[in-house]
Amino acid sequence: MANKLIKFFNITGLTWFVPLVKIAAGENPAQQMRQLFLVMGVPFIAFAMFLGLWSVSASGVKTSLGAIPGPAAVWGEVGGLIEEHVSEQTKKAEFYQRQEQRNKEKLAEDPHAEIKIRPYTGKPTYFDKILTSLRTVFAGFVIATLIAVPLGILCGMSPVINTAFNPLIQIFKPVSPLAWLPIVTLVVSAAYVTSEDSWFEKSFITSAITVTLCSLWPTLINTAVGVSSIDRDLVNVGKVLRLDWPTQIKRIILPSALPFIFTGMRLSLGVGWMVLIAAEMLAQNPGLGKFVWDEFQNGSSNSLSRIMVAVFTIGIIGFALDRIMHSLQNLFSFQKA
Repeated sequence: MANKLIKFFNITGLTWFVPLVKIAAGENPAQQMRQLFLVMGVPFIAFAMFLGLWSVSASGVKTSLGAIPGPAAVWGEVGGLIEEHVSEQTKKAEFYQRQEQRNKEKLAEDPHAEIKIRPYTGKPTYFDKILTSLRTVFAGFVIATLIAVPLGILCGMSPVINTAFNPLIQIFKPVSPLAWLPIVTLVVSAAYVTSEDSWFEKSFITSAITVTLCSLWPTLINTAVGVSSIDRDLVNVGKVLRLDWPTQIKRIILPSALPFIFTGMRLSLGVGWMVLIAAEMLAQNPGLGKFVWDEFQNGSSNSLSRIMVAVFTIGIIGFALDRIMHSLQNLFSFQKA
């Protein structure tokens, strides 16, 4: 049981709990406590020192929006954002309750009356904006993966294709999202016409495509490297058995290259999350990027605190996404071993 828990924590990247499991399993408590202090105590002390330094120095930095808020002010703003969300959810529930009551009364008077279900049009809360950002980044990430993995496999399998695409990869890989965004905005505006029945807003599509264009390169490059580094004996076996390309890819190439592919996907998701915030600011997609921009433009007394909340939210979500991809990467690496 202990070995299974240790393996689970190692795969998921939650190695902080491994010493506790080993202590419970009867291993040397003193040695494991030292290890626990290294993996949990040292980071905790460092973070506490950071908070103390931030608290002491924040009030001394004056801006046009006032002094930089300290940890207490930022934490207080977290409570305010939660209260706003709860209040808005209550209004939303009351809106649908009133609408349902009106429709029942309307049907009671006329069973053949036409009933309309109108969506709630209240302003999105902070948590709604987090969900919008997550949907956007995952849309861009999925599109990037669907493009990068097949193209990376082709580049890894064929030196000719790799030579043909390599200059394009090297040219477009370093391009900033701020350069892509105007082009994407113009193309989306020309090609996509919205209506009341449209599934997606233009701002969402613009942000997602910008994320795609900036995040596909790590997956493409790592996939190509993984495929090209497959043991040649496996490739030769496929040739001897006269396997067609689809069978080679399914049975030989993908299983061998999966650790490289997931490494690229992990890097791509991190790049996509960073790119998203800038894309949302300029495309006005109602996510965390737009929240930061709106608070900056608002210039109220609590704007800096709210921006700091967004900064920590972006960092924590980015860390969580990286842990998820790291766990998948470890899982496939362990399977390979």
